[in-house]
Amino acid sequence: MEVLLNWINENSDLIIHYVLQGILAIAILFVGVKVAKFFAKLTEKTFEKRKIDKTVAGFISNIVYALVFAATVLMALSQVGIETTSFVAILGAAGLAVGLALQGSLSNFASGVLIIVLRPFKSGDYIEAGGQAGSVERIEIFATELRTPDNKVIIMPNSAIMSGAIVNYSRQKTRRVDLVIGVGYDADLKQAKAVLKSVLDKDSRILKDPEYTVAVSELGDSSVNFVVRPWVKTEDYWPTYFDLVENIKIALDEANIAIPYPQMDVHLHKD
Repeated sequence: MEVLLNWINENSDLIIHYVLQGILAIAILFVGVKVAKFFAKLTEKTFEKRKIDKTVAGFISNIVYALVFAATVLMALSQVGIETTSFVAILGAAGLAVGLALQGSLSNFASGVLIIVLRPFKSGDYIEAGGQAGSVERIEIFATELRTPDNKVIIMPNSAIMSGAIVNYSRQKTRRVDLVIGVGYDADLKQAKAVLKSVLDKDSRILKDPEYTVAVSELGDSSVNFVVRPWVKTEDYWPTYFDLVENIKIALDEANIAIPYPQMDVHLHKD
């Protein structure tokens, strides 16, 4: 016991130094945890205000917490005299190894975050991306689920969606229906144009503004082609498209205006 007391007396300054350093390290850890929680909550609230998916907001806030907490631990270890350079090197090497192993998943994750932040589409939109088309059912961290008109489910990696052009058919409130209608060269063009306009005028789904277009666009090989371009609400696009094709055929038949088959004139020369 006497030996221990003598050792304490001889090293009292050193003991006090390490005790103070330990207390300071604990204080750093305590404050660091509070700061990490504060920044994590701040990140989550910021994402919520921007109406970003809660899963992504929670995931990113956890990453922020982990980074701040790791920095706090390194500061606390450094305070008590432990060399942290080797720890940083080990963490860096481990992070690099994990990043290389999961680069595909990380790419999908980063693309998922971009989709949610930039919002090129939302659930319910009909889109075309990555060579596929369908209605967006769910947007997740690593993949997006599409449903095709024939009720097939497509699970697309988010990186495949963000790596190319995205066509969103549902973003705007209106869409233009584009039809090409061919009539015979012997048809009365003014009459044909009037018939096409009458079909459009009878359909209540066709908008007055912007005004529809009916015009001769081409003198084709077998027919004179009209472009018929009415504007409709986005949700009315396909019903209007199908009805117009049917009603235009019926109206042209009633007016005795033929829609010609592709044809070719062959001239024979006799020697």
